[in-house]
Amino acid sequence: MSKKDPTDKTARDTHYATLRRQVRDAKRERGEIPTPAPQKRRNAGDWTPPQLAPEQVFLYGLHTVRAAIDNPQRKLIKLSVTQNALARLELASPEALDCPVEIVAPQEIDRQLGPDAIHQGVMLETRPLPVRRLEALTDTPLLLVLDQVTDPHNVGAIMRSAVAFEAGAVITTQRHSPTESGVLAKSASGALELIPYIQVTNLADALGELHKLGFQTIGLDSEGPAPLEGTFAGEKVALVLGSEGKGLRQKTRETVTALARLDMPGAIKSLNVSNAAAIALYASRQHLSKIAR
Repeated sequence: MSKKDPTDKTARDTHYATLRRQVRDAKRERGEIPTPAPQKRRNAGDWTPPQLAPEQVFLYGLHTVRAAIDNPQRKLIKLSVTQNALARLELASPEALDCPVEIVAPQEIDRQLGPDAIHQGVMLETRPLPVRRLEALTDTPLLLVLDQVTDPHNVGAIMRSAVAFEAGAVITTQRHSPTESGVLAKSASGALELIPYIQVTNLADALGELHKLGFQTIGLDSEGPAPLEGTFAGEKVALVLGSEGKGLRQKTRETVTALARLDMPGAIKSLNVSNAAAIALYASRQHLSKIAR
């Protein structure tokens, strides 16, 4: 019986490298370790974004694309994927997808998304998700409202926290807010497929509708008159967060049920809007769980 050459470590090293990469990627997707900042490649300044049709959305990244494939409301057009990434997607049967599957080189995806996109060898062309309306909200005691938060990375991170704390929807404005895109979806790491993203024309009117539905709307403000945990009242809460720089607009301040602050004992008294959203969602869940007892 022949034995393998003990000096040949290629297969074994490749196997262990694959396992290490899978563990590392899983930790990043769970937020346990940070995703490395994208490194600009040569000739990055020479790349020109392709012109997209109004109904054309490109999603990328393993977790994002897999979540989109698993979403029955997502219309799939074409999956472009490297051979290695296809294996890591762990699809039961790629041939059963409702769209063509094209095996490509990473450089072909780079040409579409640009040299800075961390696509992990997979890109999915899709149609935008169906438009959501306030009337379509499921029965939920917790909502998140964004007053012109413009950075898609922040909105994506907020979506992920909203799903983690079982918020019923993320509501934002049609103007000065990110539309559905690959950057937003990648930052949300699958959460875009799991929570309604409702864009409204007039935020003050939308807050009025929420009041009619029984929601207490609480605007977060660093100068709020009371701490958030002492502001809760009732069985339905809609947290309202302002833009990264200006915070809540004056009209929004006048419309919400109450203004509240997050008290922080440290030297820094303000947080990134996505961090503030996560803390406020946790506090809201604590309040709602006490009422439910």
